[in-house]
Amino acid sequence: MSLKLASHEIEKIIPHRYPFLLIDKIIEGEISEYAVGIKQISRNEWYFDGHFPGQPILPGVLQLEMMAQVGAVAFMAQEENQDKLAVFAGVKNAKFTRPVSPGDSLTIKTEFTGQKLGLGFAKAEIKRDGQKVSQAELTFALIDKNQ
Repeated sequence: MSLKLASHEIEKIIPHRYPFLLIDKIIEGEISEYAVGIKQISRNEWYFDGHFPGQPILPGVLQLEMMAQVGAVAFMAQEENQDKLAVFAGVKNAKFTRPVSPGDSLTIKTEFTGQKLGLGFAKAEIKRDGQKVSQAELTFALIDKNQ
């Protein structure tokens, strides 16, 4: 099943809400395979007040969270996962190669690479104008929403 979702539809799949919902929309994807999301970076984002005054740069840890949220949409959209939460279990090989600033439009792609012993694995990247700004390998676990 193909994914194309506005922010209000994303909120039906993952529990994140403003100010921590860090993706604006999903522009393509396949449930349990991959998703591509978009984030328009505004000067009004809450994290720019302190990172860094006079030279705002999107924190790398929030880029990782964007990658995870895009992946969570694709994974949590599966009917059998609707009573679960995907949570971080690990990050490997994270690289931040270009700064992200207000006015940038980011394309975030997360692609699942496998599952083993209750863990899921994905490769993710963020691009701006076709150039990679960050990448990482993500590990996640599924937990019950009521835990």
